[in-house]
Amino acid sequence: MHVVWTGVLAGLLIGYFALEGFTLGAGMLLPVLGRGQAGRDRIVAAIAPFTLAGEVWLVAAAGVLIGAFSQAEHAVFRGLHPVIVALLLCWILRDAGLWFRRRLDGPRWRAFWDLVICLASAGLAASLGTALVTMPLGGTAWPVAPLGGLLVAALFAWHGRVFLGWRLPREHGPARSGRRLALSAALAALPAAACLAAVAPTLAERAAPPATLSVLALAVLPFAPVLIGAQVWVWRTFGPETRIGDGPTARIPSYF
Repeated sequence: MHVVWTGVLAGLLIGYFALEGFTLGAGMLLPVLGRGQAGRDRIVAAIAPFTLAGEVWLVAAAGVLIGAFSQAEHAVFRGLHPVIVALLLCWILRDAGLWFRRRLDGPRWRAFWDLVICLASAGLAASLGTALVTMPLGGTAWPVAPLGGLLVAALFAWHGRVFLGWRLPREHGPARSGRRLALSAALAALPAAACLAAVAPTLAERAAPPATLSVLALAVLPFAPVLIGAQVWVWRTFGPETRIGDGPTARIPSYF
């Protein structure tokens, strides 16, 4: 049963990197690709329908880790508490920026929150990459852990760039195909897959008792089709055929 739950955890974490990585990447590129305030508004509107749907995967992964592998917390997360605090802080600030940037009008207000979104997105991506390197290596990871943060941030930025070319064709270079977006998603999720492969033996050794895992499966796994179905609905509803206006004066949907 622990093999099943290791696979569930891997699927959730890989799904988060693939489905939320582009929103973080687009957030990091907001000052670079946003042509004026209207351009930044359109980028935020492009990622808005996918943001909360992507975050669900990380919340679900944390729940599975606590429920099925609670005994592995010390072994896997040793020395990671400062990184986790930074991750949560950047997560809160990024979401606050998305919510607050349109609550008042004025260029200075939006410019401030756009900067918060950019910095918090970069910080969240770097925190995730640092955590991925630290988990399998423990205390010996710190000399190379920042490189993991830079790698994940770079992959997310590229993933976000490809997504904007898919979601907003004609505005951000040549239109990107769904196949190109799937490739960038796979590469963005590769660090998560590598980390999970490295810590899988530790997780297996410290999994909850089989009886606990069986009860957890009965309580949790029936909701998996709901999670997957919601993701399918989001992508079918807000795909590239759902245009976000035409031209610089187009109305911006107020998702955030």
